[in-house]
Amino acid sequence: MTQNQRKNLQGRVALVTGAGRGMGGAIAIDLAMAGAHVMICDIDMPALEQTRAAVEAAGEQCLALRCDVSSSIEVDNMFAAIAERFGTLHILVNNAALVPNRPIDVERRNKHYAYITSPVPRQSLGFTSHMSDEDWHRYWDVNVHGVFYCTREALKLMEPQRDGKIINIASIAGFSAMSAHSPNYCATKGAVIAFTKSVAAEVAGANIFVNAMAPGGVATPEFTEYFAAAGKEKRNQFWQVVPAGRLGTMQEYASTVTYLAGDHYLVGQVISPNGGVVI
Repeated sequence: MTQNQRKNLQGRVALVTGAGRGMGGAIAIDLAMAGAHVMICDIDMPALEQTRAAVEAAGEQCLALRCDVSSSIEVDNMFAAIAERFGTLHILVNNAALVPNRPIDVERRNKHYAYITSPVPRQSLGFTSHMSDEDWHRYWDVNVHGVFYCTREALKLMEPQRDGKIINIASIAGFSAMSAHSPNYCATKGAVIAFTKSVAAEVAGANIFVNAMAPGGVATPEFTEYFAAAGKEKRNQFWQVVPAGRLGTMQEYASTVTYLAGDHYLVGQVISPNGGVVI
């Protein structure tokens, strides 16, 4: 499909949070390729500038702002800047999130994958019982509170114009046991799914369609590093639970978001590209 054939979002104004790298950056670029003017935010400004350059290279306007979405004050300031620059907002992609990628998270993930792919005695894996208060709360600040703050401000622009699309990036962790190694992350993504359905029912009558995308494994640089360090045996254990035999590419996920940002009749749905991990 050529770029001209994909200009279905011509003139639309979109905001992608957490767009400095990985899937958020890919989503911002894909929206621009579809013709949208794009605002992007992150706390990693060097990475955000790279995304801004790529969006502008696609031929669309881009406003790059530093914003910690866990702060309602910073979110309010960001939306004031959006209103000043573009006057409105048509598309919100709530992508910003903390993901479990610290050394302790990798240790838990390896333990979990080995447990579900090896014939070992059944037991408790001890993840929840050894989790600190801080490790629990930090995920909610970004993954849930941030989604609420951005959605609240977006609706203030979308409701008067009776037009909008909101896409929340959830995860299969929110409705399956595939990320049992990170109960804190799972809980927040489950909350995002519940919030999506609730808000979707609330605002659909104003022609604002709210949906979620719940990815499986994403071929991000971080996941590539994880596989490189994991070794052949652990990689093979992982592929036992992925019928497609590979991770989804960032472009595959981004194109799904771009579809949800366009014309459709989906309200409160959870679209889950996951390679057959959860069917």
